[in-house]
Amino acid sequence: MEAPRYSLAGRVALIAGASSGLGARFARLYAAAGASVVIGARRVERVAALAEEINGQGGKAQAVALDVTEEASIIAAFDAAEASVGVPDVVVANAGIVEAGRSIDLPADAMRRVVDTNFNGVYLTAREGARRMIAAGSKQSEKGRIILTGSITAQMTAQGDSAYAATKLAVQHLGRQFAREWARLGINVNVIQPGYIRTEIDGEWFDSEGGKAQIASWPRKRLTEISALDDMMLFFASDASRQVTGTFISVDDGQSL
Repeated sequence: MEAPRYSLAGRVALIAGASSGLGARFARLYAAAGASVVIGARRVERVAALAEEINGQGGKAQAVALDVTEEASIIAAFDAAEASVGVPDVVVANAGIVEAGRSIDLPADAMRRVVDTNFNGVYLTAREGARRMIAAGSKQSEKGRIILTGSITAQMTAQGDSAYAATKLAVQHLGRQFAREWARLGINVNVIQPGYIRTEIDGEWFDSEGGKAQIASWPRKRLTEISALDDMMLFFASDASRQVTGTFISVDDGQSL
């Protein structure tokens, strides 16, 4: 990984949904930029291995169990972070799942799982982060940073992901609502909307004929590289974004055009 353009030295970042994909990338990125990272997910063995990797490379990382659908689990994760490395002043609400299927076929339980993770989990993670930041004096320091992971599907229509896309549009507006509410309390809230990236969740799809056809339909006929998110994620977490709040930005290599 190249040297980051923004320094996060002295910051504590809690990243939800860090067991793979984007969350794991963000953890490595923030650690390389000098932050102490607290990485949480339901798959504790995954985040424990990631924390060991980061620490072995000279970074600072702690793994915590974190199920964003359970408020008690979120509170416990923040408690563990605070006791170990301090109050997180950067929170990345990144946990998310996909339940694919046409709307008329998607089981109600699957729809509830998507909403519980992608919307309720984001809401509860960001809210707990804000509570801790406010108690720690974010109004005076103006150091609070909360980043929500959305998706370009918030701006698109497609077959088979209506529940997922709807939660991501909700996350986009939630970011603006939180930003307005916490603006005078020294907390900035922004949303990053990645394009289609090859991750563990959807790698098999993009190797299928349907996935290849989808890639061919985009203007540049390629997947977004996961590294394309790095600079924006660092900017949103750093002092450089002091006067940026309530924004959402798509990083998708033109896929949503």
